[in-house]
Amino acid sequence: MIDKKIILPISAMMLFALLLASCHGRNADTPKPQAYLRIDLPAHAYTQVDTSALPFSFDRSSISEVQWKKNTATDKWFTLAYPKYKGYVFLTYKSLRGLNDLRAQIDTSYQFVEGHFSFSSGIDENKFMDRSNRLYGTTYYLKGQNVASTYQFWVTDSVSHFLRGALYIDCTPNNDSLAPVLEYIQKDMDHFIESIRWR
Repeated sequence: MIDKKIILPISAMMLFALLLASCHGRNADTPKPQAYLRIDLPAHAYTQVDTSALPFSFDRSSISEVQWKKNTATDKWFTLAYPKYKGYVFLTYKSLRGLNDLRAQIDTSYQFVEGHFSFSSGIDENKFMDRSNRLYGTTYYLKGQNVASTYQFWVTDSVSHFLRGALYIDCTPNNDSLAPVLEYIQKDMDHFIESIRWR
């Protein structure tokens, strides 16, 4: 015969063990909220680029690098790359041949922007004018989670020079998680435009 003094503690221990076992796997079934990696970005700093390969000088971000693509007498293609953040600003320079050519380049630039409208939830179009440095242009900030290029621009002196740029991040678009990098590079591009000096 089992002593009743032993049954009570054994029953309590078994009940406690059952409670622990029933709670053990519960956390595995709880969905975790989606999180994004923290992205630490340095303070903005710039270096002037003044090269005979281009008919203008400009400031580039100290964390970017210039990658040359093609250089002809009238057309130049180059990229401002942000390797650590997989960001690329593709730049195309055209030497203008008159007012009709200027209109054609502006139309082409707008068509490139228009290609992103179906993915965009809105667009901020800002005109830019600096008469003292002969800088006239437009910047386009495209909003939306799945927009491939969130920032595009064109700038000209309205006579001889035309420069178009578009920012891309080399990853699947999810602009909520990329927001700090996008905002950082967009600020760099605003500075880039303001720093242009035609020759």
